[in-house]
Amino acid sequence: MKKHILIVRYGEVALKGMNKPYFERVLIERIRHALKGKRGIALTADSLTIERSDGLIVIRGEGERLPCAEDVLIWHISRVFGVASISPAIALESRELADISAAAIDFMRAKVAEWSEAIADIADEEGRDTPLTFKVFGKRSDKTYPIESPEMSRILGADILHALEPAVKVDVRDPDVRLSVHLRRREVFIYDEKVDGLGGLPLGTNGKGMVLLSGGIDSPVALWMMAKRGMRAEAVHYHSYPYTSGRAREKVEELARILAGYCGQFKMHVVNLLPAQEAIAQHCPEAFMTILVRRFMMRIAEKIAQRERCNMLVTGENLGQVASQTAEALFVTDAAVTLPVMRPLIALDKVDIIEKAQEIGTFEKSIEPYEDCCTVFLPKHPVTRPKMDAVLAAERLIPDMEELMDSLLKSAEVVHIRL
Repeated sequence: MKKHILIVRYGEVALKGMNKPYFERVLIERIRHALKGKRGIALTADSLTIERSDGLIVIRGEGERLPCAEDVLIWHISRVFGVASISPAIALESRELADISAAAIDFMRAKVAEWSEAIADIADEEGRDTPLTFKVFGKRSDKTYPIESPEMSRILGADILHALEPAVKVDVRDPDVRLSVHLRRREVFIYDEKVDGLGGLPLGTNGKGMVLLSGGIDSPVALWMMAKRGMRAEAVHYHSYPYTSGRAREKVEELARILAGYCGQFKMHVVNLLPAQEAIAQHCPEAFMTILVRRFMMRIAEKIAQRERCNMLVTGENLGQVASQTAEALFVTDAAVTLPVMRPLIALDKVDIIEKAQEIGTFEKSIEPYEDCCTVFLPKHPVTRPKMDAVLAAERLIPDMEELMDSLLKSAEVVHIRL
């Protein structure tokens, strides 16, 4: 009996040693969640099983076929962090070589039909159809099976060629079809396609972080990259209404919803930073405006993070990109908080960050021309190499700073970001 299945492979999870079962269980749960209630996927509790199977995750339907279109399932699964690749496959219960050969021939016959339809108007100079080239990659996981992998590949390749020529032709260097036949302990998998996943680690296996999320290019990419490493995210967003518009905030919420497509729903804490900016602008030296505001933002983010039981703060800062991101400025910024500050973009070129933003779908939204709080009260000549003593002296000029911070925290709004 043959069944249509999906094979899901993982990358780093395989290296987790004694913790590997935990990571596999979390990954299966994330895959299940990614398929639940999605458009184009009509699943019941019994219509789909997702199971661990000797270093792979195998997805099966209750009958011979999957309950919905393979390409829809694959698209959703490919967006789950921790998934390295997915293959639609045939699972064969019999391990008899004759049955394996017959299934492989049927698989290639279907490929020939697809190929013939795709190139119906292409022929060589003598008017003959162009043959489909192939190579068989046999793999014997069960070492008790009497036929070794190279011999299995040779036998199956010969059977396919004999059954289907002249429609097919062997090409060991660059075949059109790379036919994989994976013999396992209880069944055989036959497939030819591998769809890349995002890789990384399953969401929720590496703590929880509070991301300082702006409407720019960098911070959405930073959130995505940390989520890829297994971190669950919450976000804090600062605005300076009425200097910044409501549309600027809507832009950030739309960016957050794009990110929720990868990391699931999360909370975004929205804080009006304007009272702090006005106090700093009124009482502190202008050159220190940027660094003092940044320290204020970090302190507020830390207080929210501690309340929400986050392990870390995350920013989209990049070494040397602007005045507040020099090595000296980052040192002074970090000194304002006790939680570790993660900066996944710290050594990337701006071109690399833009490419990643385009890849994950945030770039076009990020470049919409709406102002953010960082553009308010910009000093003409910001200090780029701040000294800690000078910064602390300037900061002491802010009246009732703790009360101001408490006031901002009390007025913060919580927005639940969902797809």
